[in-house]
Amino acid sequence: MDAWESVIGLECHVELNTRTKMFCSCRNAFGDPPNTNTCPVCLGHPGSLPVPNREAIRRIVTIGLALDCEIAPHSLFHRKNYFYPDMPKNYQISQYDLPICVGGHLDVELADGTTKRVGITRVHMEEDTGKTTHGSVSGRIHDADSAVIDFNRAGVPLAECVSEPDMRTPEEAGAYLRELRATLEALDVSDVRMEEGSLRCDANISMRPAGAEALGTKVEIKNMNSIRSLERALAFEIERQATALEAGGSIVQETRHWDEDSGTTRSMRSKEEAFDYRYFPEPDIPALEPDRTWVKELQGALPELPRARRRRYEDELELRPEVARVLVGIRASSNLFEQTVALGAPADKVANWVTQDVAALVNETGTELRDAKLGPRHLADLITLLGDETIGGAAAKQALAEAFVSGDAVGDIVERSGLRQVSDAGALGAIADEVLAENPDVVEKFRAGNQGVIGFLVGQVMKRSGGSANPKVAQELLRERLAG
Repeated sequence: MDAWESVIGLECHVELNTRTKMFCSCRNAFGDPPNTNTCPVCLGHPGSLPVPNREAIRRIVTIGLALDCEIAPHSLFHRKNYFYPDMPKNYQISQYDLPICVGGHLDVELADGTTKRVGITRVHMEEDTGKTTHGSVSGRIHDADSAVIDFNRAGVPLAECVSEPDMRTPEEAGAYLRELRATLEALDVSDVRMEEGSLRCDANISMRPAGAEALGTKVEIKNMNSIRSLERALAFEIERQATALEAGGSIVQETRHWDEDSGTTRSMRSKEEAFDYRYFPEPDIPALEPDRTWVKELQGALPELPRARRRRYEDELELRPEVARVLVGIRASSNLFEQTVALGAPADKVANWVTQDVAALVNETGTELRDAKLGPRHLADLITLLGDETIGGAAAKQALAEAFVSGDAVGDIVERSGLRQVSDAGALGAIADEVLAENPDVVEKFRAGNQGVIGFLVGQVMKRSGGSANPKVAQELLRERLAG
């Protein structure tokens, strides 16, 4: 397989979190009852006229500026004509040869510490389509060949970010998507929830002989709803295409569907060309010609972007690069970290809690950090109580888990649950005496020079105290007695 090189480009569709849709005043919200956020415009009724959403345009221009794109002085909406049941107009308002943002790049940090620049071909505007569901919906069972359609999503503003074919491995593609996701979240233009479809990614991949310049036949892969799915799908497709080429076969230009369960791609349809869509300028929307002063104002209002924030964490707060990368990857994690540090907690300790224990709770509960009840005061108090030995490590983790769900103050949780650490020498000394009396063989091993068994004895003290004993004090008391 080393004789072949993969060439990868990504097309990412970003649902913008505006209050209303792209061309009408219908509510833009996920999860509302089906077909409740619709009107004649987004349903394509005859005579209805689209009016562009200024806020959506602002957000798309902001994305382009963050990706170092040129903001075109003149751009057009086009009609992309094709039939599909969930597209009520039988065309999609999009942009074709005159997009709003062109020619940028995104610098991506790879796992080995190197940086790869991925070119951005364009960022253009379009509207989303409706949603077709096959099978059961809200507990109702439909015939296997039937479907139901929800038009709430029809007309939702989309920004499509199209990369250059600059990536060579699934890992590079995954790193690019992580960086793009973090950038979009930092800009607050989308909630970028891949599981809800507000960030969707299609991959274009071809194979060519190693060292060749010409591109091979391109295959598009759809239906990847996570970064892990993207990497798995690309790895499978590289293997499939390379095997076919090694055997003397050829690759067909087509669109393929990623099947998460089987870990394979399967053919959907032949790949369409631009002329298949019969693009022509949207006659009901005039050309967009952004005011240059307005564009400069947006440029000056850009927030700190992930790459700069990572550098600041490493240079000013002395965090390890891999820790800074994890923190910055999700805005809620970065915000929790910064706000907790602002309360006076040490940066290194906060970073460890956020990237390890808090991240574990997110995975275990299935609750995203931005939806949890954990705040910076919880974490700052937890670190303080742990530092002054009011609580131990196990108690701190227990208090964190409860605060994550309930939002109760850490001090209240500690008192209510009896998590306060016992450091009283009198109380612990009695327990230590009992443990030593019950384990004469272990005592003999220690006195014979096996220092390692002290851990077992401390563990026994912890067990007898219900986990409340201060392990440092317990070990000191045990060593005093063993030396006597």
